[in-house]
Amino acid sequence: MPELPEVEVVRRGLARWVAHRTVDDVEVLHPRAIRRHLAGAEDFAHRLGGRRIGEPSRRGKYLWLPVEDSGIAVLAHLGMSGQLLVQPNGAPDEKHLRIRARFADALGTELRFVDQRTFGGLSLHDTTPDGLLDVIAHIARDPLDPLFDEEAFHRALRRKRTTIKRALLDQSLISGVGNIYADEALWRARIHYERPTAGFTRPRTLELLGHVRDVMNAALSAGGTSFDSLYVNVNGESGYFDRSLDAYGREGLPCRRCATPMRRRAWMNRSSYYCPRCQRAPRASS
Repeated sequence: MPELPEVEVVRRGLARWVAHRTVDDVEVLHPRAIRRHLAGAEDFAHRLGGRRIGEPSRRGKYLWLPVEDSGIAVLAHLGMSGQLLVQPNGAPDEKHLRIRARFADALGTELRFVDQRTFGGLSLHDTTPDGLLDVIAHIARDPLDPLFDEEAFHRALRRKRTTIKRALLDQSLISGVGNIYADEALWRARIHYERPTAGFTRPRTLELLGHVRDVMNAALSAGGTSFDSLYVNVNGESGYFDRSLDAYGREGLPCRRCATPMRRRAWMNRSSYYCPRCQRAPRASS
């Protein structure tokens, strides 16, 4: 699933090419793409037709398009391979095109949802008075949010009594961080992924948050991380931050700090990449 930088790149593209346009009609080409919209394809298309799209919003990895003057929004679940593409009207359909939205203007472009693996989809949901979707109200703010509360995060981290990578991936504590950027931030902070959170001091927590922000901002400036053609921005372009990764995917390669070969360990149906010298494993408790 794309992490915060990739979702933010898509959000910025939608803000440029889709926001403040009125939907003419919506065509649902595959039922799985709207399976989370329980009222079905016809209702989904009907409720968007003639409506004006507002400024796209994001919290962590979650992206949505508010529908102006309606109290609802389109939540985009990108899954493993979902793409929101802005294409010229009449351009050939993508092989895995699932939903098409045409607009009632003369700009000559339409919005397409393409999803090879069909794990993603679009759905309509009510919004809260502050514009947040009701279905994701439990998701924490992300570290790039100006209202992110560092002190509250530190206290929650200490109370959680888990290990640090598990905490970074817990979207109820901090949103937007996934496997790639967790490994990158931990490498920068010289912290092993299994280090217990109960021992984190306030300065250590703030230092780690600084590295999380730095790696995400660096990824944003590079357009995100693309290991294949499944993640692209709204113009179909891939990000290139994968060329700058210090930890993730570098098993056997020399650590960029100390030249020790990087290691990979199976972890929660994923992989963790780390330097065994720079990121010392915590001592087993007695």
